[in-house]
Amino acid sequence: MPDNGWPADRIDTESAHSARIYDYILGGKDYYPADREAGDAMAREWPALPIHMRANRDWMNRAVRWLAEEAGIRQFLDIGTGIPTSPNLHEIAQSVAPASRVVYVDNDPIVLTLSQGLLASSEEGKTAYVEADMRDPGSILDAPELRETLDLSQPVALTVIAIVHFMLDADDAVGVVRRLLEPLPPGSYLAMTIATAQFAPEEVGRVAREYAARNMPMRLRTIDEAHEFFTGLDLVKPGIVQVHKWHPDGTGEQGIRDEDIAMYGAVARKG
Repeated sequence: MPDNGWPADRIDTESAHSARIYDYILGGKDYYPADREAGDAMAREWPALPIHMRANRDWMNRAVRWLAEEAGIRQFLDIGTGIPTSPNLHEIAQSVAPASRVVYVDNDPIVLTLSQGLLASSEEGKTAYVEADMRDPGSILDAPELRETLDLSQPVALTVIAIVHFMLDADDAVGVVRRLLEPLPPGSYLAMTIATAQFAPEEVGRVAREYAARNMPMRLRTIDEAHEFFTGLDLVKPGIVQVHKWHPDGTGEQGIRDEDIAMYGAVARKG
């Protein structure tokens, strides 16, 4: 476990946190005993959980690379960044185009403390970090760090990866995403992963109950509900599919069962 001088008054080390559970499952080091206990309990309920989480991370890698290589995107706004795990989004984008600019957004004090790993930009590009809650889009869009890093007259890729399942109906996740997209110009993109229980309802339902028992209730969505986020946008082929099946080049993921993945992924263009 780390001892990085995190601000003790802002970090609850006794309770599990979704970003730290994710870090633990992925083999990271930035977690506490409560996170390890939670991750182990969830993996007992659904042994495919590590496969699922790694597939989500792999999707991010493919989607960002596609946005940089094929769509020519040079600006990224990443919502719900989570604990830095290499390769981070800017590392992927800047490996394609060194001048790429990335703004990371999260509201976890641990992510803020570790954000130096997110700010190691190439000389040609730039990265910035905004501490904000996505449920308040205005605090993100008006942040000086964003305005100093991104040119909103040019296309931006808005990435919202593995986060909206922690937004309940009262939070209006669809409305929040639309508000974040609103100031982005035509030619911008939305890239999202959206949790679902459609392929392993019993197992994923048990995992969701483990999260809820630790004060992290989840809102899992159907394919029709996933489509609501992309209303008015042009979906990139293959559309909204499980993350392991999202391969714009037409290839498929080998060796991963559909029932081991509880996340839809999609990329869409704003016209």
